Amino acid sequence: MPDLPIQAALPELLSTLGQHSNAVLQAPPGAGKTTAVPLALLDSDWLGDRNIIVLEPRRLAARSAAARMAELLGETVGETVGYRIRAERRVGKNTRIQVVTEGILTRLLQSDPELADTALVIFDEFHERNLQGDLSLALCLESQEYLREDLKLLVMSATLDTRGVSELLDGAPIVSSEGRSHPVHVHYLPPKRIPDDDRQLPAAMAREIVSMMDEYRGSLLAFLPGVGEIRRVEELLRDRLADEDEILVAPLYGDLDKQQQDAAISPAPSGKRKIVLATNVAETSLTIEGISMVVDSGLMRESRFDPNTGMNRLVTTRISRASATQRSGRAGRLSEGHCLRLWGESQQQGLAAKNTPEILSSDLAPLMLELAQWGVRDPGELRWLDQPPPGPVAQAQELLQRLGALDEKRRITDHGAAMLALGTHPRLAHMMIHSVDLGLANDACLLAALLSERDIFRGESRRDRDIQKRVDLLQGKNKNPAADRGAVHRIRQQAKTWQKQLQKIQSDPAAATDIDRFDRTGVLLGLAYPDRIARSRHDRERRYLLSSGRGARFSHDDELALADYLVVADLDGRGRDARIQLAARISEGALREHFAELIERRESVRWDEDSGRAVASERTQLGRLVLDEQPAKNISPELISRALLEAVRRKGLQILPWNTETDSLRARVAFLRRNAEEFPALRGLPDWSDTALLETLEEWLLPHLGGFAKLDQLRQLNLQTILLSQLDWPLQQQIDELAPSHIRVPSGSRVRIDYTGGEPVLAVRLQEMFGQAQTPAILKGRYPLMIHLLSPARRPVQVTRDLAGFWANTYEEVKKELRIKYQKHYWPDNPSTAQATTRTRKRM
Repeated sequence: MPDLPIQAALPELLSTLGQHSNAVLQAPPGAGKTTAVPLALLDSDWLGDRNIIVLEPRRLAARSAAARMAELLGETVGETVGYRIRAERRVGKNTRIQVVTEGILTRLLQSDPELADTALVIFDEFHERNLQGDLSLALCLESQEYLREDLKLLVMSATLDTRGVSELLDGAPIVSSEGRSHPVHVHYLPPKRIPDDDRQLPAAMAREIVSMMDEYRGSLLAFLPGVGEIRRVEELLRDRLADEDEILVAPLYGDLDKQQQDAAISPAPSGKRKIVLATNVAETSLTIEGISMVVDSGLMRESRFDPNTGMNRLVTTRISRASATQRSGRAGRLSEGHCLRLWGESQQQGLAAKNTPEILSSDLAPLMLELAQWGVRDPGELRWLDQPPPGPVAQAQELLQRLGALDEKRRITDHGAAMLALGTHPRLAHMMIHSVDLGLANDACLLAALLSERDIFRGESRRDRDIQKRVDLLQGKNKNPAADRGAVHRIRQQAKTWQKQLQKIQSDPAAATDIDRFDRTGVLLGLAYPDRIARSRHDRERRYLLSSGRGARFSHDDELALADYLVVADLDGRGRDARIQLAARISEGALREHFAELIERRESVRWDEDSGRAVASERTQLGRLVLDEQPAKNISPELISRALLEAVRRKGLQILPWNTETDSLRARVAFLRRNAEEFPALRGLPDWSDTALLETLEEWLLPHLGGFAKLDQLRQLNLQTILLSQLDWPLQQQIDELAPSHIRVPSGSRVRIDYTGGEPVLAVRLQEMFGQAQTPAILKGRYPLMIHLLSPARRPVQVTRDLAGFWANTYEEVKKELRIKYQKHYWPDNPSTAQATTRTRKRM
């Protein structure tokens, strides 16, 4: 065993796992935990003849870890140490340590919830917080609680909230390894050299890499967000370093073949230096030999769920401070190193502290199908580091019910179980299973594998949005020199795997149905994405309407933009209309034949502004798409009422016949709602604000529109009666008692209280208040009114909420002015005891 930093922590870890069911190991990148820990645990007494499962988040890391452990044992992969990843398995009858990727562990748990032949599950690089990793841990915890008390769990991470994980694991002990690293000098770019946008990144990265290689010795690791950027930087470097024989350029990402990956990971040959261009796969999961320099773009590509499109999309985003630290640490494994960050030092503190867990930002349909198979309908029944958000959970369950994977009680169906067995997204699994009856299973498997991979077209070919051309290439019907041959091979291999699985579902596949070859891909895509069947709007902007009601468009001229109907496989959800990335044509005839269960005949009414009346039609619709429309012979009264309602919603409440009494009623109710805490009986008062009334038109206005067909007939509505009909009689009486519409003043007049300004106001001529010593009040005397005292000509002369104080202190000054202006009126010396009047002195 080589001298690794983790070895100092192994005795404590072995002792901890001997005494406890769970443990947390925190060790920095390069400490050796991935390979040393499983091997050190092989001789543990509690292991017996059972196995160790090591969960790795990436295929590349799984293969590399298994190979390194086998090498340390002097064996080949598949003996004591093996691995299982998608479409690849290297295990034997004597294998004791299995390195698996996340989907594989979930499959093992679903087939054997006890994990009967396993003593320990190790979750490596758990800080990456992938969706399947969180799911696997939740399932293991439940298995441990109810089925396997002796099952041990070890969570390992480079940077992690260890306290939170420890609490999740029932207070598991935390073991730490300091690791071994050398100083790394971190450099930032000056503002003028920071790339302004993603298009400038490859040139900036190539320039800075060459500069670093000229200034320092050793090999260099560059972090880029994705494969496209890696390829562009690789091309630029090969041009600039054409005369540098000592420098090798090696790309590193998950989809490379094993030989290319090994070339990137292994030390540079003697007398050579190496530049490794990597995605974040090299951040923590792999040890790359000989690196003393790091150039960090500060970007990564991650999958995020867009609720508007109902799908995940890859977005380029800033890394977290934790990721930046891990990346820079790669330069200090062997000796003092240097890290150049392609952003300014002032931007560093603006980065998020850590990455967002996938469970909070990803499509949860696969997760909810797994939970349904486990027997869980509510994620809250399991233990999570972060609970799945309720909105995406509900959206995922709705999709699964629409696909027939869950029943009305959200239990998994036989169809759902068959979908899960295929080990891909529920949409694609649903498509493949239904393709068997159409005789298109081979086409469907190829299409599903294509949609599971990154685009096989490279360069300018990627601008072509027609997925059919990619399918034709996979089927050998055409060629494209720019196609990614490695991706093509992987897609074909995966398609064969699914074809074999489908044969188990139906050993005698149906003969190919008579579907036009130009419609086949569109029909298959429609099975997976019925909500993305699209119809052209036939405008200059190349826009389409999706059956879900969402808008979509082509960002540039494309042959597909001439098609009347499409099925969209990939959308970029940003903007008013999402951009179409991949789609296939489909004819209207194929839609009507193969999606008949989605097509409805509906009577529809719209409001015609010109005629001011409802216009009815009968529509054939697929979701929100109108396939054809004809005038309706008869219009049901209910639809006419709804059309009127829509006209009110569009034009606003001002078109209804409001009057002073109705406005006063609404204002009184609003005032009482603001003071409802003191009067429990008022807590049932409705919200009659403009916003609330518009949102609830169906509840309070629709029942009263019967018999009306035109907007001008709405003048006949008695809105006060309509609103009061929502209140029971005792509540109406409470309103009149606590917030009366009028109040009787000393003159005998019944004066309206104005509630419309928010604060109740009594505007009354001053003479009519003679003899009133105290301010009138509402709310059973608890709320004095604001009194606007008016002149005989109804001009404001004083505003007060203290009538007694006005009579005592201010009245004399007001009286002097009023006697001059209004000599015929009565202005007593003692107003608080004088007789109130509405008349002049002569009439009195």
